[in-house]
Amino acid sequence: MTYVDPTSRELLAGDDGPQKATFRDVVMAYVGLTKPRVIELLLLTTVPVMFFAARGVPELGLVIWTVVGGTFSAGSASVFNCVYDRDIDEQMRRTRRRALPRHIVSPGAALVFGVVLGVLSTVILALWVNPLSAVLSVAANAFYVFVYTMLLKRRTTQNIVWGGIAGCFPALIGWTAVTNELSWVPIVLFAVVFFWTPPHTWALALRYREDYAQVDVPMLPVVKSARVVALQIVIYSWVMVATSLLLWPVASTGLLYPVVAVVLGAVFLVQAHGLHRRAKTSDELSVLQPMRLFHSSNLYLSLLFVAVAIDPLLH
Repeated sequence: MTYVDPTSRELLAGDDGPQKATFRDVVMAYVGLTKPRVIELLLLTTVPVMFFAARGVPELGLVIWTVVGGTFSAGSASVFNCVYDRDIDEQMRRTRRRALPRHIVSPGAALVFGVVLGVLSTVILALWVNPLSAVLSVAANAFYVFVYTMLLKRRTTQNIVWGGIAGCFPALIGWTAVTNELSWVPIVLFAVVFFWTPPHTWALALRYREDYAQVDVPMLPVVKSARVVALQIVIYSWVMVATSLLLWPVASTGLLYPVVAVVLGAVFLVQAHGLHRRAKTSDELSVLQPMRLFHSSNLYLSLLFVAVAIDPLLH
């Protein structure tokens, strides 16, 4: 029996000889180019902010169009990233099974796909949400592609610090989708995601630092010891938690949000300090266990923004 990798046209060993990828395999490869898990996280910071901006349940149609437009925009940026980074993706264990390294999708086809998604996103947001949200979406897309992917990623250890700004835009877009204007409230949430991104990404980069080193991408864990990286994670984590608490006075939230923010922040800080403590004794992954913090960071951001959505319903 022949097995076909769902992200590849390459031929795999089997008793019945070589077999090409099916139509479903190709469709799934295109979906994979958009990095659905990243999109899920971005939408999780968009929709709750819409609830908060509406001080209740926002209009369903508005939520749907914002989600569709945001999905296409984030997917477009991810596709462009995959096209540009296909050379290093082919060498890294974490990314070598993506569609482009496995040659199931050509770079030209992927580029067209990314452009189509970007255009559709802009049209949808401009016509069915509002022009301000569309402009912010285009800005986030451009920042991720041109500033992070093409300028920063391969040149500086601060790549994810400043490049991560693109991932903060959904908080602004969720707010402007409802209010058609900016204010300090979404800027605070923007800042929370900004300070959350380095601990989240550096924990993952610790796990895959050999991959990044192999392709000369100067992620902080590649050029600094685990102890230094862990200390930076602790610093950013404290600033992140402090920033999250600013929403209480700035937006006059109810008690639910600050209570949740304090509890989640305390748990996150325990994880960050735990990583730092382990990093003082060893650089070995088996000791560091950085993925514990990585998974905790996903849970932290998810639950914090769920609290953002629920708070106005109770306040």
